[in-house]
Amino acid sequence: MTHHPTGPVGAAPPRARRIWLMLVVAAVFGAVLVSPYLGLDAGDSRLDVGGGPHYYLLVAHILTALVALVLGPLQFVPAIRARRRVHRTIGRCYLLAGVAPSALTAIPVALLSGRLITQIGLVVPAVLWLVTGWLAVQAARRRDFVRHRNWMMRNYALTFLAVTSRVLVPLFLLAQLPFSGTANAGSIGANAPSVIPIGQVLGWIVNLVVVEILIRRRGRR
Repeated sequence: MTHHPTGPVGAAPPRARRIWLMLVVAAVFGAVLVSPYLGLDAGDSRLDVGGGPHYYLLVAHILTALVALVLGPLQFVPAIRARRRVHRTIGRCYLLAGVAPSALTAIPVALLSGRLITQIGLVVPAVLWLVTGWLAVQAARRRDFVRHRNWMMRNYALTFLAVTSRVLVPLFLLAQLPFSGTANAGSIGANAPSVIPIGQVLGWIVNLVVVEILIRRRGRR
């Protein structure tokens, strides 16, 4: 079954451009995300880890998250969706090589952190990541492609947490400047490790709210 754009003629190209822009943003942020871990040096980790298995689980989580982050937007490109076999292959790689291993490694990474907010910020979206992916697959098997698309949009909203959280953290740090005074402005960056878990929690909440609004608007149209 081939999906056809539901909007007016000429509406697809702008939508495709927005998707390609999302892909570029995802690739850029993904490169920033993985760069500290390419040397496999636990001292370069942006999250506090105990070393050993904890660190390597984190590396596995981040590398597979990059796969999901980059492949995700391709599923929504109209020209690719029209090619069923290509669309299906990308979707399987996205879920099996990206979402599933990244979500499954995120859970022990969070639990080993020993910090409640980190555990909440990673475990909850990891579980939702797996659930929405499974629901998307089930919808596709029933050939309910509208629900399949909606669940994949929710799933990629959770994937895009990797970008949103890294936008929110510097915004939170900048928001502290008016209250810290110029004398303490240099110490704001030192607060980043404590702000990262907050960005993780709010990131997936913000993303899910935004995508739910988009889904409901599309449904009304």
